[in-house]
Amino acid sequence: MTGPSAGRFEGRVALVTGGAHGIGAAAVRRLHAEGATVVVADLDDDAARRAVHDLPAGGAPASAVTCDITDTASVDAAVGAALERHGRLDVLVGVAGGTGVHPGLLDGMDDATWAAGVDLNLAGPARCVRAAAPHLPRGGAIVLVGSVNGLQAFGDEDYSAAKAGLVSLAQNLAVRLGARGVRINVVAPGTIRTRVWDERADPDRLAALYPLGRIGEPDDVAAAIAFLASDDAAWITGVTLPVDGGVLAGPLARFESLGGGGERHPDVTDR
Repeated sequence: MTGPSAGRFEGRVALVTGGAHGIGAAAVRRLHAEGATVVVADLDDDAARRAVHDLPAGGAPASAVTCDITDTASVDAAVGAALERHGRLDVLVGVAGGTGVHPGLLDGMDDATWAAGVDLNLAGPARCVRAAAPHLPRGGAIVLVGSVNGLQAFGDEDYSAAKAGLVSLAQNLAVRLGARGVRINVVAPGTIRTRVWDERADPDRLAALYPLGRIGEPDDVAAAIAFLASDDAAWITGVTLPVDGGVLAGPLARFESLGGGGERHPDVTDR
């Protein structure tokens, strides 16, 4: 993993939704280490305050704000608080989202579960963009956290469909925001070691599916977020960047995890 680049965000204010845990907390630490004033926006008030408290002393300011991305008034209030406290907003990082354990679409998922998944993972980030974008200056940046589920079939249909929607959302908004000099991109993580796995099986069992031989860590994604939010990505907008240990490269690792070794596997040209 690469280390922070000192000073890339000096004088800039970054609002991170879902900033109290996992990928969001890693993004907060990374941006703050690179000089950003950070606003930790999360539904978990206590954890958001702890995330601010745990940042190294002597750096840029940081603050916590309550934010429920499924509630328009809450999102608007969080953006307003960031502006009131820090006087500007330069970067929006949309991490809040997720999925739980529930039946698949063809296995009994009801309408309410489907709607809740899409609201949290697509409409929620859209609310945040709608609230924050008017305040971003030329050179401002938005980074949304999608998933490899939005790019390839990995299950969780409501979550996956919503994350696929972020790809199109970013492409469309890149065109709309580009004239103002504001960029928007998506990172698409693979399996990342976060608290979502507390109610599931050990995520390390999936390591064999990844060409790099391990699952991801929150800091892996935070590094990509910081890159896309920084001026190093000044001519990149409307893209989705997989941060996936190579899992989208193709199914070879899956074949080999089943004991295929180096043997050749049939493809569509075989007859």
